[in-house]
Amino acid sequence: MFVLTVDKNRNSLNPTHAARARRFLKEGRAVVLRRYPFTIMLKEVEGSNALEYRLKLDPGSKTTGIAVVTDDRVIWGAELHHRGYSIKQSLESRRALRRGRRNRHTRYRQPRFDNRARADGWLAPSLQHRVLTIKTWVERLRRFCPISAISMELVRFDIQLMQNPEVSGVLYQQGELVGYEVREYLLEKWGRKCAYCHKEGVPLEVEHIQPRSKGGPNRVSNLTLACTKCNQRKGNKPVEQFLSRKPELLKGILAAAKRPLKDAAAVNSTRWALYRALKQTGLAVETGTGGRTKFNRTSQELPKTHWLDAACVGSSISERLKVLVAKPLAITATGHGTRQMCRTDKFGFPSRYVPRYKFVKSFQTGDIVKAIVTVGKKIGTYVGRVAVRSTGSFNISTVNGLIQGISHKYCKHIQKKDGYSYAH
Repeated sequence: MFVLTVDKNRNSLNPTHAARARRFLKEGRAVVLRRYPFTIMLKEVEGSNALEYRLKLDPGSKTTGIAVVTDDRVIWGAELHHRGYSIKQSLESRRALRRGRRNRHTRYRQPRFDNRARADGWLAPSLQHRVLTIKTWVERLRRFCPISAISMELVRFDIQLMQNPEVSGVLYQQGELVGYEVREYLLEKWGRKCAYCHKEGVPLEVEHIQPRSKGGPNRVSNLTLACTKCNQRKGNKPVEQFLSRKPELLKGILAAAKRPLKDAAAVNSTRWALYRALKQTGLAVETGTGGRTKFNRTSQELPKTHWLDAACVGSSISERLKVLVAKPLAITATGHGTRQMCRTDKFGFPSRYVPRYKFVKSFQTGDIVKAIVTVGKKIGTYVGRVAVRSTGSFNISTVNGLIQGISHKYCKHIQKKDGYSYAH
């Protein structure tokens, strides 16, 4: 992976190859400006950029792929893991505790939700979080890399084209992208396995739940995926006849055929809010569909990952991409803590109180530290996210697990808390 680089005035420069960055650091011509994403600052350089870079995004409900591309090279990649589900759980827990207090007729604040109105374009906190975290990382990368354009996957599936092939002309639907929108949608909806025997890792065929010869439509709500053996056994039988001896399976398939994708709904709810947020950057924003992304990735013979999907978004892609990234940066949104003044038990009553001061020995929970323990039972080097205790004995979350009881004397700051944890 290339190293992000800035000059002595902290203006972004062309990213530097890792070997050259090591040489600059060894010779004292550069210093580490930031550990995650790894960025160096050249001490005596005040230059300009000769290349233009495009930031590509593949937004998802749980994970968003990020890639920086120039011409035919992918020089930087990351996968941003959202915390929308944990936000939803926290809000539901808070609501349950408040309702419990009201039901017990104990002292509480009067409800005020009837006195409030939602603004236009309001999104649920778990959805708004996805937009804000992506926007945060777009702005962060712009500070360290000369990005001139953005590409994003605006829609996961082109529903109009699936329902009406003539909506944008026959050449689009029957050209290179024929079947990609429909097939990608079905793969996501049916979990990439046969709907009848649940086999995985086998070739899957698009199958009509109600056969066309019996009046079944060609809409996606009547399509599923089946292995070759099940598809041949079913033939043109109605699904009720084919699964007459498996009523539970039949009930599940009929229900799943009409069930929308929860993750796809989350992406669709936030896509335009994210698009407007990216337009506010003043950069040119290119959009693409999920079918186009999969077609590009398949043509490039690249594996299925979030960050490589991001590199293949849109039409601004060369005939042959050179992936110069060995392993992407894994970014996990952890939040900035909580404003609760005390913790509660399962009944909603206070069980323990939170210290008023967040800093202990100049450290706070969320800082990334390096601890070199030289004596005792825990001799070794540990790097990870720290959880502070008022006693000065900290816990460190490393890639190999949680290490408890590390004294603050062995800890050294790598990066201050910013609401994210990182791994390679």
